[in-house]
Amino acid sequence: MNRILIAEDESRIAAFLEKGFRANGFTCTIATNGHEAIGMAHSHDFDLLILDLGLPGKNGWQVLEEVRGRGERLRIIVLTAQDEVEDTVAALEGGANDYVTKPFEFTELLARVKVQLRDSVILKSKAGKETTFQAGEIVLDLLTRQVWRGSTLIEMSSKEFALAEVFLRHPMQVMSREQLLDRVWGYTYDPGSNIIDAYIKQLRKKLGSETIETVRGVGYRLRV
Repeated sequence: MNRILIAEDESRIAAFLEKGFRANGFTCTIATNGHEAIGMAHSHDFDLLILDLGLPGKNGWQVLEEVRGRGERLRIIVLTAQDEVEDTVAALEGGANDYVTKPFEFTELLARVKVQLRDSVILKSKAGKETTFQAGEIVLDLLTRQVWRGSTLIEMSSKEFALAEVFLRHPMQVMSREQLLDRVWGYTYDPGSNIIDAYIKQLRKKLGSETIETVRGVGYRLRV
């Protein structure tokens, strides 16, 4: 049974979420402030965190930073009234797996939770078989979340790492824009978005300009 940590200080919303998730077979625990959320995420075996950004004590941004900074691998869905595009991008860059704004439909949130938990199971099963991927002099380590080019450690944001992981898992395979959007961003972004182009440009700067090849009209591939 999957365990969900709900970090929400508004008791009405927390109770609504707990009731809905329990009715769908999940086990839930509620944290009412940032300090509780950080402690519970570390000391309990949760599968997913529903995180409000406006928590008292330590806010959701600080919770996200500390949880990801410790290497906690649980899935995180930000659930907040902050609906600016800049906030969405900052949260996803900071390590959130998805971003849902209030007011929200519970059925949509539930669907997103199921997607994240499904992807988490897939990642765990793959990680059990292989945790390091290499193409040429580029090495990606899932356990340490580090990418090396030869003897040089490459600094990467969470989304850059996720995109690099997709390419390292499928060297020389052409990946379409739709595949990359689906595997890294889920349905957070529109298929017509230019977010892929921006991130490919960043990866080329970090991994080498000739590393990721554009296959015109089809997509991109990692050259070995």
